[in-house]
Parts: sequence; C-alpha cells; structure tokens
Amino acid sequence: MVRANGAVSLRELARVVQTSEVTVRRDVRALEAEGLLDRRHGGAVLPGGFTRESGFPQKSHLATAEKTAIADLAAGLVSEGEAVVVGAGTTTQELARRLARVPGLTVVTNSLLVAQALAHANRVEVVMTGGTLRGSNYALVGSGAEQSLQGLRVSRAFLSGSGLTAERGLSTSNMLSASVDRALVQAAGEVVVLADHTKLGTDTMFQTVPTDVITRLVTDEPPPHDDRADTELQALADRGVQVTVAGTAAPAPHDRGRSEVPMPTPRRAAASQGGSPNQGGGTPPTHLRSAPAGPPRVADLAPRRR
Repeated sequence: MVRANGAVSLRELARVVQTSEVTVRRDVRALEAEGLLDRRHGGAVLPGGFTRESGFPQKSHLATAEKTAIADLAAGLVSEGEAVVVGAGTTTQELARRLARVPGLTVVTNSLLVAQALAHANRVEVVMTGGTLRGSNYALVGSGAEQSLQGLRVSRAFLSGSGLTAERGLSTSNMLSASVDRALVQAAGEVVVLADHTKLGTDTMFQTVPTDVITRLVTDEPPPHDDRADTELQALADRGVQVTVAGTAAPAPHDRGRSEVPMPTPRRAAASQGGSPNQGGGTPPTHLRSAPAGPPRVADLAPRRR
C-alpha cells in the first residue's frame, strides 16, 4: 500500500489487514528498522526523506473518514454571502461539496474537482482561474493561474497540501502547485489549512504557507498514544495557529452565523495594530470555545504561557 500510494495511515492499514492499530504500529516500526519505509505521525511513507506526491486516484482513497469530518467542520466557518478561495486537493473537494449548500457564496478556485462539486449549486457563483491543466490533481497551474489572481481579495482561503510542520508550515511536492497556492494565499485575509493527521510532521519539498501566515488548522483526532502528533499540534498552537480538531468540537461561535463579512485587511497590517490573533500582543487565540469540560485533550489546545 505504501509503495502504491506513497503514504498510508495506521488507521487505513489496520482496517485493511483487520487488526489493531497497536499491532500495525509495531509492524511498521519493524519495517522501518529494515529500511523499507519511514514512519510519520499516524502513518508511514516511502523511505528517502521528503515524501513524493501521490496521484489523485491514490489520494482519494486515503483517510476518507477523516477528510469527511474535516470538511464538515470547515464548512461551518463559511457564512452566507461570503467570498472564499478553495485550493486543489481531495480534502478541499469534500469541503466544496458542503459549500454547495451555502447561499450567496462566491468560490474562487484553480481546481476542476472543486468547480465540478459546485457546478449544480443554484446560489453559488464559481470563479475559475486561468492556467495550464495539471492532470495528476486536476488543477490549473502556471503563470496564467497566478496572473488571474492578481488584484483579487476574499475573506479567507481554504488550502490543503502534502505535509504540515510547525517549523516550516504547509508544503507540497510540486513546484507549480506551490506557486499557485502562494498566490491564493495572497488573495485572502485569513488562511485555513485542512490537513488530516497523516500529514502532521511530514515535510515536503516546496513551502506554500509559512506557519505564521496560517490562521487556523482543521484536522482530525490523531490515533491514541501518538505523542509526536500531539507535540506537533501543540507546537502549531504555540505559534499562534488556531487548532480545531474535527469530531470533538465546533468552530468558535464568532465564526458562525454572520450575515456579512467585512472586507479583510492584510494579516501583516493587522499585526502592526495588535489585532492579529497570531501575534504575541493582544488577546491570545481562543481554541474551540465550545469544547466540553473535562480532562485536557488535543481539541483543547491553547498556546503555552511563556
């Protein structure tokens, strides 16, 4: 499975071989010792440092339940009448299917799959970039795509990628895709990253979104006893990223039910006024205010006090 897909989650392996994640984790550890694969947070990848990019058919079958939960939660961040950017990817495709129910929405995208998911939505306007079609992920890339985004301004961007680390941020394995993703980020007031737990701690070749530019991460609950994933999520929270874990809590109340979205200002300008939630000054980010009371969990992350 790892050779065919480039990466696979422990949950997926356990489901296929019909055994426990504890057993799978032990076997993966043994295979890593033999140099046959590399362990990653909640999964395994082909050996050799940076992970290679899988094609769409392989990606579409990886962590499907997790992507569905992430998309369900992320859709709750979008309000009626809003204008957003949605990048390419299998998780963002799942998000697009849910955005079809948001009236008055405008979606700018470079993904044919996102556009297809919204094609029959009666009250959603879809704006596609120009560019050259990249067949492996059905996305438009190149200078045409980047130039079509110049002068555009939307409230937020929803992006996915191949890997996410607190040190380097979101990254991808393809240079053309990375360049377009950076242009999408420039068009948005906020950046929301959608990444399942298999991407946490994975670093790939081309950086797309530095950590200090990411407003929020929507992810799924890492497997039990995955201390490395918990550490990565805490490191992201410490750097000002609002960490939201799908399936355990809802987005903060102020993200829901807004009838209109004010024109956003650039993040760096907001930071200079003390208004950015990702900076040391001002009110620290509040993560998952609706999380249930009880023992601390990944979903209750907040920046550590220094």
